[in-house]
Amino acid sequence: MTLLQTQHLSIGYTPSRKPPIVIAQDLNLCLSGGQLVCLLGPNGAGKSTLMRTLAGMQPALDGRVVLEKQDIHRQTPRQRAQNLSVVLTERPNLGLLNGYALVALGRHPYTDWTGRLSRYDEAIIHWAVDAVDAADLADKPVMELSDGQRQKLMVARALAQESKLIMLDEPTAFLDLPRRAEMMRLLRHIVADTGRAILLSTHDLDLALRSADSLWLMAGGTIQVGSPEDLVINGTFEAAFKGEGVIFDRETGAFSVERIAGHTVEVLGDGIPHTWTRRALKRAGYELQQAKGSPNGVPRITLSGDDHQPVWHLTQHDNQTTYSSIEALLDAMRNKFRHI
Repeated sequence: MTLLQTQHLSIGYTPSRKPPIVIAQDLNLCLSGGQLVCLLGPNGAGKSTLMRTLAGMQPALDGRVVLEKQDIHRQTPRQRAQNLSVVLTERPNLGLLNGYALVALGRHPYTDWTGRLSRYDEAIIHWAVDAVDAADLADKPVMELSDGQRQKLMVARALAQESKLIMLDEPTAFLDLPRRAEMMRLLRHIVADTGRAILLSTHDLDLALRSADSLWLMAGGTIQVGSPEDLVINGTFEAAFKGEGVIFDRETGAFSVERIAGHTVEVLGDGIPHTWTRRALKRAGYELQQAKGSPNGVPRITLSGDDHQPVWHLTQHDNQTTYSSIEALLDAMRNKFRHI
């Protein structure tokens, strides 16, 4: 079921007494239930402007945003809050609220002027807390929690609103890598278990490629929509983030710093040590040759041993030396070839 749709949407700003500044135009986007969609794009592409416009927090320059089959600006604040929940990057000042009270704020669109919670409200709050595995945080002051714990509770608050669409602006911005992965896993479970739709903007390209059902790739005033795999295969993803000195490896799905290729080497082996040996050689600026028989003089690296105790054998001109670590191998090659 379509939850959010844009019709010839143009976004941007209207400075005082100046012509409008258009960031992107003629956007026809569609978001359905059961989808986790990541909004990606280089800095300055307009991701935050798009998110604010979609949430009705900023007027569109042209076109419409349709939420639950109704123009978002024709909905009352209460209607909008029941249809859409938003989690922003900014850290709110929550005073002395504990975790439970923070999540309970999600019931505000459903309570009367007294703010009294019904049994149903209480049940929804407990469900939302359990859904993000935060029962141990319910009684703790929010101001004493870590960024990851606080972000869990903010997602629980969004769940407590019972909206079918959740929008998150940089939900992993203040988290370390394990917590970022945990957050994306949590969002995927929410989509799968509840049928809700989640739209999130992020700079975490690797996790987006691994987690999203669909990408909205924003660059150059347009948005390309598709599965992560399709956008990588057809080169759209690489083109959007292409920058001087940075390259995207379509085979591994990772970005790396571009290095001027030096000597060519051949690597023979398999398993985890082989993968990380190739990665280390690329980082050091070597050009890797397919293992199909090297011309005389091209160094060859052969791996033996097992995944836990590998051994590296460097052969050139029938001379072989052996090393017990990648660091030792690279040091030896640097001394031999002196090209770095």
